Amino acid sequence: MAIHPIEFRYGTPEMKNIWESENKLQRMLDVESALAQAEGELGIIPQEVADEIASKANTNYVKLERVNEIEAQTKHDIGALVKGLGEVCENDAGEYVHFGATSNDVVDSSNSLLIRDSIEVLKEKIIRLTKLLLKLAEENKAKVAIGRTHGQHALPTTYGMKFGIWADELHRQYDRLLHAEKNVCVAMMDGAVGTTAALGEDGWKIHKKVAEILGLPAATITNQVVQRDNHVEFIMVLANIASTLDKIGLEIRSLQRTEIMEVGEYFDPEKQMGSSTMPHKMNPITAERICGVARIIKSYVNAALDNNPLWHERDLTNSSCERIMFPESCILTDYILNLTIKLMSNLVFYDENIERNLNLTNGLIMAERLMAELTRKGMGKQTAYGIVRKNAIKANKEKLLLSDLILQDEEVSKFLTEADVEEIMDPHTYIGSSQIIIDELIEKSKEWFNE
Repeated sequence: MAIHPIEFRYGTPEMKNIWESENKLQRMLDVESALAQAEGELGIIPQEVADEIASKANTNYVKLERVNEIEAQTKHDIGALVKGLGEVCENDAGEYVHFGATSNDVVDSSNSLLIRDSIEVLKEKIIRLTKLLLKLAEENKAKVAIGRTHGQHALPTTYGMKFGIWADELHRQYDRLLHAEKNVCVAMMDGAVGTTAALGEDGWKIHKKVAEILGLPAATITNQVVQRDNHVEFIMVLANIASTLDKIGLEIRSLQRTEIMEVGEYFDPEKQMGSSTMPHKMNPITAERICGVARIIKSYVNAALDNNPLWHERDLTNSSCERIMFPESCILTDYILNLTIKLMSNLVFYDENIERNLNLTNGLIMAERLMAELTRKGMGKQTAYGIVRKNAIKANKEKLLLSDLILQDEEVSKFLTEADVEEIMDPHTYIGSSQIIIDELIEKSKEWFNE
């Protein structure tokens, strides 16, 4: 019976398949196979034995049910894996399975393979979302909207700027993921305290050969584990990605509020329900789910940090945590990336509301421009600031047009004509270099994903 929402509600098939039990078993068998092959090449075990172990190190022979049955008796997962593999090997080859290794050689190296596969899925999703945001930025670089600071109307901006900022941030997250991949996806075969003592004088060669066979860099130095600062970096990057998606979801939720309603999620009126009791509701459920799941991903950062300081050469406190943290953080990050792609692919614009909100404050948002133009015409900046501020406060309090009050101000009339004020008060012409910024961003982005 399904219990965890990941089993039936959250996650994509491609990421779940990486972390499902049989694939995890296969990745551990891949490590055992690489160890046997390396030992065979260096003459540590007979080549025919290495070949037999390698040929049987897959789930066509080693069944998950059998490994679980053995573990129920031995209370040791890698011990059960070794016995399960040994059972299916012929001609006593099973006697040589796992020779010279310790359990965590298999655990950490197989986790590196799983994380590497997960990162490939995440990279593809990040690229898709980034390109989608870039497309939206280019399409909406001239769509003028009110910018808000502290939740208050500030100055005109464009929707192109919003989307461009998110695209640029996601590209940085992509770069961080590449850096984390380099550090966390490494192989090890170093034995109980990292010295490779059980493998004799060829131990360090075995360590490097196993990594080569697995297609991973060899860890530079370990004790009994790949040092967990590497895994901290990876989990922190996932949390950082989640924070970006949280930011996007939060902004869409805010902009979809009834009083604002500038953009919103697509809602299927024929099939979708917003509330079990309020027939009129059309809620931003996708964006809300992104924000909610992001909290879980971000919460793993503290757990990852606590996994780094272990007793002496190693204890087991990181293990149980990571059995949960690695699959969940990867599955959930991939899931909300998928949701954000869906959200942004079906975004609905309410242009009449964008224009309404732009003019909601009766011209107050153009106060900065008035001050700047008065200064350019020769009025002192501080004097201009004081005059515009005085009129803006009155306009706000009495619900008057700022332009009307400005035109009545004798000091202002010495510097600005009625035509000047009319031009100044048009918010559509006060977007600075925003279109140039987006054009340069689009041009620069052509080089982003050339790994």
